[in-house]
Amino acid sequence: MTLTLTRAQARQFILSRQGLLGRHRFAGRDGAVRFVRQAGCIQYDPVDVCGRNAELTLQSRVKGFTREMLHELLYRDRLLVDYCDKELSIWAREDWPYFAGYRERSRAHGAGFPGLPELEEQALAYIRAHGPVSSDTLPIGGSVLWHSSIHWSGDWHKKSPAARSVLEQLYTDGTLLIHHKSGSRKFYDLAEKYFDEALLKAPNPCPDPAAFTAWRVRRRIGAVGLLWNRRSDAWLGIEMDAPQRERAFETLTAAGRILPVQVEGVRFPLYLPAEDQPLLEAVLADQIDLKPRLEFLAPLDPMLWDRRLVEALWDYQYSWEIYTPAAKRKFGYYVLPMVYGQNLIGRIEAAADRKAGRLTVKHLWFEKGVRRTKALDAAVARAVNRLAALNGCGEIENLCREDFRS
Repeated sequence: MTLTLTRAQARQFILSRQGLLGRHRFAGRDGAVRFVRQAGCIQYDPVDVCGRNAELTLQSRVKGFTREMLHELLYRDRLLVDYCDKELSIWAREDWPYFAGYRERSRAHGAGFPGLPELEEQALAYIRAHGPVSSDTLPIGGSVLWHSSIHWSGDWHKKSPAARSVLEQLYTDGTLLIHHKSGSRKFYDLAEKYFDEALLKAPNPCPDPAAFTAWRVRRRIGAVGLLWNRRSDAWLGIEMDAPQRERAFETLTAAGRILPVQVEGVRFPLYLPAEDQPLLEAVLADQIDLKPRLEFLAPLDPMLWDRRLVEALWDYQYSWEIYTPAAKRKFGYYVLPMVYGQNLIGRIEAAADRKAGRLTVKHLWFEKGVRRTKALDAAVARAVNRLAALNGCGEIENLCREDFRS
């Protein structure tokens, strides 16, 4: 028998699992890694207005999170990896074996471009001799006929800069890792210097592509908390059509790895990871921490991956307007949703000038019907202070003073 939840219970379940409701479930370096493991992956986006997407995602959940913490976990401790998944993503290093088939297809793809294998040998010889390189410092000139097997769109016959092409191909192959980033510029080094042979050559846990698809579908359900079997941006990066998605859901349900629930007023069933059943039971028994916390969500936050689901559960519409022409934007270029307690209550537009040490709050919008209280205003002010601290800003310039009080 399928359980039926109220919309309030569905919201409580998702927010509690996300670590956005009640006291912090995640804290410090270990908490950051635990959240990434729970989410499977968090999206990386290089746009940095008031923090990059991955940093904002972690800051909203991990007590004491700093930008430096993520850099160390990625490039010093190597507990996290930035690689393809849901577009460009960050995930835990122990998931490396699952993407073995991905890397094999990439290598086969790269071998089909004339001259590219020879350039790869040149690049690897240079990196072995000189260490990490970027496309600007690798001494390979000219252009080649090449496109990525992951993010390609456009003309098959278009040439691209040889240095960038060969580095991106070797990175997608798994031969290179990102050593570090300087702004949006990536520096690459040999994967074998940072991952031991046992990890690099670990067998693929998925016996076939269907098993890999099912693993990724289960992973994305876990990232959101509750998800339906519908076309969704939550599936971006997974190579599957609707019938393949249906089979993945059937396989996972039959194996007891995901469980269906019905939510009042929502037409389609939602699914949760089976290991989250104790949390669901706690929600149904009113035994979870409901202490309200106000956080700003990243534009590509896992909780927002399916915006139709967000609208169905919260009556909240969100569109990332970064690519919308300015004249057609309803809100702004880089706007963050605000969650307070069990509700999505508004959105904020802020920009950081780190050289000047100043965070500017440009706009603050509250949803219709939100009741302004001293407690809410104080919670907004605390969240703004945390955002300023994340960006290393000691000064806050408020251009909408009528909208919140510190």
